[in-house]
Amino acid sequence: METKEANSAASVASSHAKDFACSGKGLLIWGPSAAAIIAGDQWASARPWLWFAAFLVAGVACLANAARCGRRHCYFTGPLFLLAAVYDALGGFHLVPMNETVFVGAVAIPAALAYLS
Repeated sequence: METKEANSAASVASSHAKDFACSGKGLLIWGPSAAAIIAGDQWASARPWLWFAAFLVAGVACLANAARCGRRHCYFTGPLFLLAAVYDALGGFHLVPMNETVFVGAVAIPAALAYLS
């Protein structure tokens, strides 16, 4: 029984060591993305480009993190952020309607709820 618990503890420690969010890399990856989203909220003419880049980087980083450490949250937010990047690009080219307030809420609320998983 102790061996199984020791293996489980080693597995958790190993996944935390691989987790970008548990290291300084997380701040370097998701910090600029968050800053670009906030900047885009204030700078309307650059919003589509800032948000596209921010959601693309955040989505790819989440999927890479999910593959590295298996964090459930990242399995959800990775595709969510990539879809947000695509929708933002389509909105930037006026191919789909874009209401920035609804869009941010539609991304932020599910992303926040994913932290509960």
